[in-house]
Amino acid sequence: MKIRFHKNFEKHYKKLQKEDKAKVLAAISKFSENPLDPTLKNHPLHGSIKGKRSFSAANDLRIIFEEFDDYVLVIMLDVGSHNQIY
Repeated sequence: MKIRFHKNFEKHYKKLQKEDKAKVLAAISKFSENPLDPTLKNHPLHGSIKGKRSFSAANDLRIIFEEFDDYVLVIMLDVGSHNQIY
C-alpha cells in the first residue's frame, strides 16, 4: 500500500495537539497493516463527499481518504474532528 497526503491533510494535521498527532500516526500505522481492522471503523461516506471513505483515529478524530485499486494507493485527504471535516 502506498499512502500519499493531500495538502489539506498536512495543513490540518499541523494544527492538531501533540497527543492527537500521535493518535493519528498510530491509526495510520494500523490502517497500513490492515485497512479493514474493525477498531478503525473504516466506512464509506455519503452525500457531497460520496466516493470517499473515513476511519477513526480517536473518539472524535477522523481521517478522510480515497482508495484506489483495492487499497494499492491511498490518499489521505483530511483530518480533524467530526464537525470540522464533515
